[in-house]
Amino acid sequence: MASLKEIKERIQSVRTTRKTTSAMKMVAAAKLHRAQRDIGALVPYSEELQNIVSHLVSGEGVGSIPLAERREVGRATIIGFASNSTLCGAYNSNTAKELIGVVKGYKELGEGLKVITMGHRLSVELAREGVPHSEGDNYLSEHPDYASFKAMAEGLMDDFLAGRTDCVEIVYHKFLSAGTQKLVCERLLPIEMPQRKGNEWNSEVPYILEPSKSALLGSLIPREVALSLYTASLSALASEHAARMMAMQAATDNADDLIKELSVEYNKQRQQAITNELLDIVGGQTR
Repeated sequence: MASLKEIKERIQSVRTTRKTTSAMKMVAAAKLHRAQRDIGALVPYSEELQNIVSHLVSGEGVGSIPLAERREVGRATIIGFASNSTLCGAYNSNTAKELIGVVKGYKELGEGLKVITMGHRLSVELAREGVPHSEGDNYLSEHPDYASFKAMAEGLMDDFLAGRTDCVEIVYHKFLSAGTQKLVCERLLPIEMPQRKGNEWNSEVPYILEPSKSALLGSLIPREVALSLYTASLSALASEHAARMMAMQAATDNADDLIKELSVEYNKQRQQAITNELLDIVGGQTR
């Protein structure tokens, strides 16, 4: 049985740990708030861009779209988004498991499969499992920048158009709310052409488009691809902060429970020690 001194030292140690986890939870909450703000500002632009593309695709006079060409997959590129650091629960390990599952689905491609990791911990997980991969710019995992992801998307589109890859997929946690993040695998290329819903855009307004629809789509679709990649990074970052906030909250709650248990044990032993001393005093007086 632990002595009173040992229990007291452990209580103090747990309290110190609790202060750390509580502070990390507040930091994660502040970062999550900023990430949510960035995603919220991006959603209206993304939705309007999709609506414009849907409007253009649904009409006449649209030729073939190279980035939407579907062909037999002989080469593939998979991009995974995770974290550079730990203490975020099963966030990184779950992403790695999903990514490895996607890789196994393309195992027949051999060297035709290219895996890119965004986040150092994801690279560590894949290296542990012996999955060949290349590590991307981990700085972008913590500081997403549209210009950087636009350049990355342009490189992927060039590879697709040149036949160096036949499809591009991204694996990341899709942020739904602070308590809910969904692990998804989405196809980036070839793009899914949006379909018109119901009577949407069924207007008699005589729109005049300059330049042609094909030229507009040639400009807007690459933007949509870059925006999808950037959105995935923002969503993964928000999911990471949410997962870390929940993990630190759980750790803080566990520390509170442990402090209560140790305090009860300390009081019991202290009371027992006082009782023994009183019995010794009373016994000595009796003799």
